Amino acid sequence: MTASGTQKATAAMRDAAATGRIAIESVHPTVEDGRFSARAVVGQRVRFAAIAFREGHDKIGVNLLLTPPKVKGGGRKNNAPILVPMAPGAPGTDEWLARASADRPGAWTFCIEAWSDPIATWRHAVSVKLAAGQDAAELANDLAHGVRLLRTAAEQVPSTQRKIVARAEKALADSTTALAARIDAALASDVTAVLDRYPVRELLTRSETYPLWVDRPRAAVGAWYEFFPRSTGGVDSSGHPVHGTFSTAIDALPRISEMGFDVVYLPPIHPIGEINRKGPNNTLDAAADDVGSPWAIGSAAGGHDAVHPDLGTFDDFDRFVDAAADLGLEVALDLALQCAPDHPWVAAHPEWFTTLDDGTIAYAENPPKKYQDIYPLNFDNDAAGLYAEVLRVVLHWVKHGVKIFRVDNPHTKPMNFWHWLIAEVKKADPDVVFLAEAFTRPAVMDGLGKRGFSQSYTYFTWRTTREELEEFGRDLGATAPYFNPNLFVNTPDILHETLQYGGPPMFKIRAVLASMMASSWGIYSGYEIFEHVAVRPGSEEYLDSEKYQLRPRDYLLAQEQGRSLESYIANLNRIRHAYPALATDPTDIYFHRSDNDQLLVFSRHDPRSGDAVLVVCSLDSVNTQRATIDVSMPALGLEWTDRFDAYDEISGASWDWGQFNYVELSPFSEPAHIVSVRPRRAVPPVDGSTT
Repeated sequence: MTASGTQKATAAMRDAAATGRIAIESVHPTVEDGRFSARAVVGQRVRFAAIAFREGHDKIGVNLLLTPPKVKGGGRKNNAPILVPMAPGAPGTDEWLARASADRPGAWTFCIEAWSDPIATWRHAVSVKLAAGQDAAELANDLAHGVRLLRTAAEQVPSTQRKIVARAEKALADSTTALAARIDAALASDVTAVLDRYPVRELLTRSETYPLWVDRPRAAVGAWYEFFPRSTGGVDSSGHPVHGTFSTAIDALPRISEMGFDVVYLPPIHPIGEINRKGPNNTLDAAADDVGSPWAIGSAAGGHDAVHPDLGTFDDFDRFVDAAADLGLEVALDLALQCAPDHPWVAAHPEWFTTLDDGTIAYAENPPKKYQDIYPLNFDNDAAGLYAEVLRVVLHWVKHGVKIFRVDNPHTKPMNFWHWLIAEVKKADPDVVFLAEAFTRPAVMDGLGKRGFSQSYTYFTWRTTREELEEFGRDLGATAPYFNPNLFVNTPDILHETLQYGGPPMFKIRAVLASMMASSWGIYSGYEIFEHVAVRPGSEEYLDSEKYQLRPRDYLLAQEQGRSLESYIANLNRIRHAYPALATDPTDIYFHRSDNDQLLVFSRHDPRSGDAVLVVCSLDSVNTQRATIDVSMPALGLEWTDRFDAYDEISGASWDWGQFNYVELSPFSEPAHIVSVRPRRAVPPVDGSTT
């Protein structure tokens, strides 16, 4: 071989050695092989997994190294890696598993380390040989090798544990003792415990380091209530709506809190454009006193960093945020990156918009819909300037106590912009949560999640049949490392036909499904009093949409007249808070069999607390439905032959249930059972067989 050939071979060997002798593959959770951060929330027990193996039959050990973000003022070792031993998975798979949780939000990292474990290899070999009847002479080399390994181990374990290993080494080396006793001493449980904790590691190999962004729990779990502060002013003596303020909106908060919601979400609260202002029901001819759409942001009174003068001042807004916090509510604000024609940005930065061939600025369109009162932003002409301004606006609201942003139509803005913006905001404050309002193609919704959105709206609104809902629920689990779903039953834009024609029972049904299927759910105000009239047949727009006019509501009168779901919704949120199973990942949802397609049966189970919630929900708001349900008992954490007390959290009834159960649900009483599973006893099959 030539000198250059030798050099190339040496370099190749160095490269091979650098990759490590132990193969580490299929690391989880990762997103695009580490290009984007996988996601978790504080306290969540994240499942970590990897495939790890080496050639031959030698044993290996595997650890997870989880590194927290640095804490300012926390000292030099405040982000020391946390070592978590991984356990083998199913035999023959070479999979290694561990669960670990993070104790603070921020940018964590993790890697997998694997090593050849000579002591575990020796234990296995000598045990097999001894069982095969080999004597001390035949095991001489094995015994000598074991002594050397224990001597090496004794040198590296903590001094408090050294005597245990040294005693085993001495016993194994004592040729005057019976062979079985020598080996038993080396394999004793106390010795094994020490060496498993402090193993002798050879051929140490580490995987690449992968990012894991950890959010606070609200990023994954919460009940949201959307309302327009401007509609809280009531009516005057003539019955005409009065424009609400932050002060009147404060008066609306106790009712929302009593329903058990965690987040109050406000549509844009900024000045509304005068030019091309829309009238009631999206008409083009607005009257002088029409209030316009809050999403047509900006006027002479200011832009995205201002509050509408009719709502009050920033001091009033700050009082609103404080009042919400006093009631256990957090304020979410709409981030709609679009402008009215008279927004200050239009005059100051025309390059931030798209100019047409005739010299006019393009307004928003979603054919056949036209939004003449809104100019979309153009992110390509001055990316640096526009990016910096949006970051300034977001951090401006963060300083005013807003830590949650519901982002309007994020799929119409560049993906790399969101990746940058969310990362920059979280550098300033890791507690900020972003919800993507993106009803679009699955790949795009997934892409937004990968780039940092904490939550996303979903297709739930349009999933109504048993088959559709089961497919939808299973799909949620497939994106768990970066996608937290938020199931809204309605929005100011979406009044599904099931609500238009299904009557009050359908409002119950959809609320049960949304609140129980996912860890985050939400309603838009008016849902609790069964608002259901569309602007026209075939439309999902509300008649007299609140997007274009004030819509005061008398919730107290609705309660007095018996046309309110407030107490029902409060009970749903009470159940959500009571059972950890309902705050787990959507991967934990399990769909059970029913012999009636009009009944959906699913459960959520939390292995840590042991609690399980089983939901049986009719999808029919008109007819009584009956079925025999076939419950997969292991999905509830039970054995197949177990019985349990099925306590209905809605009605208060209780039944003795097992695998097969008869149910009957009427839309005119209660269309759903939400069952807390209370294990009781095991009953053997009558014929003595196993199920």
